[in-house]
Amino acid sequence: MDAQKVDMFMMANGKYFESHFLMQIRESLLKLDDSKWPMIQILDFKDPTTMLIVSLLGGSLGIDRFLVGDVGLGVVKLITCGGLGIWTIVDWFLISGIAREKNAEKLFMQLR
Repeated sequence: MDAQKVDMFMMANGKYFESHFLMQIRESLLKLDDSKWPMIQILDFKDPTTMLIVSLLGGSLGIDRFLVGDVGLGVVKLITCGGLGIWTIVDWFLISGIAREKNAEKLFMQLR
């Protein structure tokens, strides 16, 4: 793929991924065939900042876990009222990283 397209993608979407994935993503995109570019462009990534706000407001109900795709953990969190509040507080610190990890998984699935 063209380096200019890859750099544009990285500038626009870099905040959605953990920093240790950025070089791997860039290298994978450079090796990618141009025919897959439209598919990569339309991927919808979860914003880590939005996920943190959702976690602060509805974390005790498991809404944050449902939104990142952890349905099973979301149900458990809902039933236990956020692990009696402890799990909710822990997720305030972890949910942004979890969202970035899930975004990277989604991108790598498309790159295969």
